[in-house]
This record gives sequence, structure tokens and C-alpha cells, in this order.
Amino acid sequence: MKPELVLTPLMSGLIRDVLAVPERLSAMVDALGSPLNIVVPEQITANVAEYRAVYDRRRLSGEVYFAHKANRSSALIRELAAGECGVDVASLGELRHVLAAGFSGDRIMATGPKDTEFLWLAARVGAVVNADSRAELRELAAIATRFGLPPVRVMIRLSAFDSPGVPILSRPSRFGVHARELADVLDTLDEHRAVLRLLGVSYHLDTTGIEEKALALEGCLLAMHEALGRGFAPTAIDIGGGFGVNYLADRGEWERYTTELGTAVLGLRPPMTWQNHGYGLRAEAGTLRGALGVYPAYRDTAGARYLDELLDRESVSLERSFATLLLENLYDLYTEPGRALADQCGLTLARIAEVRTTHSGDPLVRLAANSRDISAEEHAVLMDPVLLPSRPGTPTGVYLAGNLCLEDDLITRRQVTLPRPPEPGDLLAFVNTAGYFMDFAADHALMQPIARTVAVHRAAGGWSWCLDEQYWPVKGNRS
Repeated sequence: MKPELVLTPLMSGLIRDVLAVPERLSAMVDALGSPLNIVVPEQITANVAEYRAVYDRRRLSGEVYFAHKANRSSALIRELAAGECGVDVASLGELRHVLAAGFSGDRIMATGPKDTEFLWLAARVGAVVNADSRAELRELAAIATRFGLPPVRVMIRLSAFDSPGVPILSRPSRFGVHARELADVLDTLDEHRAVLRLLGVSYHLDTTGIEEKALALEGCLLAMHEALGRGFAPTAIDIGGGFGVNYLADRGEWERYTTELGTAVLGLRPPMTWQNHGYGLRAEAGTLRGALGVYPAYRDTAGARYLDELLDRESVSLERSFATLLLENLYDLYTEPGRALADQCGLTLARIAEVRTTHSGDPLVRLAANSRDISAEEHAVLMDPVLLPSRPGTPTGVYLAGNLCLEDDLITRRQVTLPRPPEPGDLLAFVNTAGYFMDFAADHALMQPIARTVAVHRAAGGWSWCLDEQYWPVKGNRS
């Protein structure tokens, strides 16, 4: 008999401890509603320490900035404010949030599209402004001049790097300035030396491809040399995020599942997905075509280990490792992990509202939640939820649907194998949702409630919790 096609999620010790008390979780959902988000502040501190360890081993200086857009939790931000991590904000609202959580301006990086109000507050509090264009630099200079502000530290976000050797395909970006336009940007900075201080250059690519990131890092090193030649004194290179997360516990499960998915698309086994959705694969005249468009949910190298591997890469044109080049030039290294720093920092609970079979014979489980509350599928990450309470039973394949009156409100387009037949009132725990999956897309669609968030922490005899907005990283609030 073939093994069940499961994708077991990787879980930290505290996440396992939390799930081990399902009756307590059920009471929390009864009180606060379904869905319910749970965040683990102490985990994000541990994740920061892994990045700092990479810096320390390589004797590199610089900062780690958490990309706030990955999660809205006040508890996570306050926990970071109590430590040594910086924070990357991409909106005026995020900037106001982190200031209220305890961050000082010198620990804040302002990125993303910026309106006038965002630029003013960032400059006013002394944040680093990671500029996206010459126009943004001019507006920032005008604001600093008008209000008599101290010189604003700025970084220049670069994109579209040229490959000196074998062409490396890079996904086009609407952000940043083309590396070939750097001279024009330096002209703009030269005009505003009194109010803008060039701290360095940056990139942030929408990919986890290490070849693209190595090309961009090499481009940034060359850009720093050009800026130095123009009389500037830049000291930092910001390589953004995109270090990845390993979501699954077993490589074999992942390889078996993706292989069988192709077999199902070809019609050589029963469908594994809703209406035989192929996640980018398709059958043409008995041949499998297309490409599997999902996140590599099992990854040997992710997070801080990915950063380590990138730093070990050798620059093609500069002929030394990136770690060596950064150290030789005494450059600070800035990183902006979002998903990776939120790894294992939370989960989402949802109550099962209905279990039925559709007229086409598909087993359907409707949750008191929707695909905006739990958006792993939208981000193309495939992993199984945990069914609570745990008890013996026969493994059962089901589709998970949401509570919206929309055909496409599917929390999973694939059939998920649960360890026993689910029942109304059971809970499903979607683990490792803190990085983009729990609140990035959440809204009040069709006037359905969105998830409340609670923070959990270790306590005598197990774990304790409080509302997210009531969490402060001081001992008196953790008892």
C-alpha cells in the first residue's frame, strides 16, 4: 500500500507545547472567535540571534532589520524593540506602530513607496530612508531643507543589474533605479549634500534565487566603489530579505507529493487537487508541460544558513568571497528578513463549521475562516494543518473551503489528508503562519470578522498567553 500523501509541517518545541493542550485552545477560540492567530515573541528573538551569529562568525558589522510587512503583531514588534534588532517599515502606519512600540529612529529603515507624510516623519525621527528614485530623493531634500532637519541618512535601492559573464535571468522589478542610472542618482545627491548623507546602496529582489542575489551584491560593491570615486563616504550595503523558510519536516514527503502531482495532472492517478488544478503543470497530448509554480516548501538551506551560503559565494569580477570583500572594505552589512525572521513565530486556529460531500463527490470541510485569513495557498506554500483534538482514526482526504460566498475561497486547492475524519467543532491549526500568512491579506470581506491575535510565552507548568496588544517584553507581564 502506498503511503498517504501528507506534507507534515516543521514545528518548534513551543508550538508543539501549545498544540498539546487542545482543550485550552478550544476555550480560547470560543472566547475570541475563529479564526484566531497566535504569535510567539520569544521565537523571533531566537531567530535574530541566528543571524547575528553569522555576522559574528565572519567578524562582520552591520544591522538586521525585521521587515514589518510580514506581520502586524504588536507583541512581535515590542519584543524586537527590547533587543538589538532594527525594523524595516514600508508605510506611515508601520512607522507610527514601531515608534509606539519603543523603537528609536536610528534603528528604523524606511523602505517601499513613500508619500510626503511618510518621508517627513522618517526624516524627523532620524530613520534611514532607503530611496527608490531620484524624485524621492529630491522630495526628501526639500522636506529636510524646509523644516531645518539634520542631514538624513539615505540608501539608494538599485535593481536590474547587468551580468558581466554568462547572462543571469532576473525578474524585472518596478522598484529601485537601474544600476546603469547610478551616476544620475549621485548627481542628485551631490546637489543636496547639505541635507542628504549617502549611507550606502541596497537591493531587494523578489526571489530566493542565490545566483540573482550574488549578482546584485556584486553590483552593489561596484556601486560603492563608484560612489567613493565621486567623493561620497558610503559605509553600508543592504541586501534585503528573501532568505527563505523550510516549512516541512520531511524531504521525502515533499518529493513524493510533487512527483505524484505531476502523475495526477497527466491523469495517471486520481486527482489530488480541486478540479485537477495543476499549480502551473498541465497535460498536453500525454506529456507534462509547464512548471510547478509553488514555493519550495522543503528547503535544506534557508534563513541564516542561506545568508551564510550567499556570503561564501565568490564575486565573478572581484574574485573573492562576498564575506571577504565586505570585511576588506570595512562595509557594514544590512539584512531585512521578513518571512525568515517570523519563522516558527505563530500559528492560526480555525474552527470546522461544516463537513459535507459535494454533488460531484468531493469531501468538503468549511471553516470559520477564509483564504484571506490563512493565505499560505495564495503564497503557493503547501503544508498540512494539524487536526485537534488528536485521536485514532482512518486517514481521510478533504478539501478545505472558507466562509466567503465566493467560488475561489479555497484555503487549499489540494486535497489534504487528515489523520481521522474531521467533525464540526474540531479545530485545525495552521502552523508557521506568522510570516505573511496570518494577516497580510486579512480583511472584513463580506463583513466576516478577521482574526484576533494573542501572544504566548513559556510559563511555570507550560505556557501562558495574553492579547497581542497587552504583551510587553517585561517580566511582570509574562507571569
